[in-house]
Amino acid sequence: MIIDVHTHLGDILYPGGGEQICEKGARKKILFDPILISEAVLFKTNSYMEWLMDHVLEDQITKACRARNKTATLENMRCSMDEEGVVKNVCLPIAPNLLFEDLQKAAEVDAGIIPFTTVDFTRDYDLEATLSRDVGKGAKGLKLHPIIQKEPLTSKKTFEAVEAFARFNLPVLFHCGIQSYYTGKEKFTVQDPSYGELHYARELVAAFPNVSFIAGHSGMFQCEDTMKLLGSFKNVYVDTSFQSPERVKKLISVFGPEKVMYGSDWPWGSRAAVIKATKKACNGDKSLEKLIFFENAQQLLKLGA
Repeated sequence: MIIDVHTHLGDILYPGGGEQICEKGARKKILFDPILISEAVLFKTNSYMEWLMDHVLEDQITKACRARNKTATLENMRCSMDEEGVVKNVCLPIAPNLLFEDLQKAAEVDAGIIPFTTVDFTRDYDLEATLSRDVGKGAKGLKLHPIIQKEPLTSKKTFEAVEAFARFNLPVLFHCGIQSYYTGKEKFTVQDPSYGELHYARELVAAFPNVSFIAGHSGMFQCEDTMKLLGSFKNVYVDTSFQSPERVKKLISVFGPEKVMYGSDWPWGSRAAVIKATKKACNGDKSLEKLIFFENAQQLLKLGA
């Protein structure tokens, strides 16, 4: 029994991303994919490897991520869930590219989908009414992506959105960790990777102590910053995507076993690799596995028995 708290369905990078959900036969483009190496070694890394990925392989990693993004269809998601024993998926929209409505329609077809809602920072609208409607239709949380949405977690608009969502007593999952999603000219115009830095996240979670936050990917390569800057906050949860067994152990130690949850970032990440890394971190403790793979998410998302 596994709940994956961090997945994507549809194209999160460009407007109209919901159209991709129903595509059939989508396969990943054949290209050099450095992420496969990381997954093969269960995300174990060192300073040299991180430097290599940041300064030499950045564009190749970005291209590989974009190729994986193109496989985010309902057909592929269901196949992946069945293969790895995942019973529920948290699917994360990123407005204006992918909307709650896109995921809600998919959830009507596949009960394994748990949709979150999103905020469209590009336009003015009745945010409170929209969030209320989305929660009423099944949204179990709010997704913020400061890099792709180009809106820092500390902005007035972000604070207004979190304040409006706070009354639902549901989690807010934000991306944290520096990452690039675009190539060419878009790399410098439609994103701001620096918004993934952890000091933004710290200011946000400190401002809303009564809101539960999920730090997406535990900060990726900035996992140590995540533990240092967010570890003392009782309202912060983390997911295990892209983290090695050693770092998952540290996350459990810093945040507590009740605040760590399995997340894969599918299809950007491998479910199987994260399952192996998480199980290795649990070192045979079945009660701990049950918490991380299922019970923590079940309680936080109010999924019932």
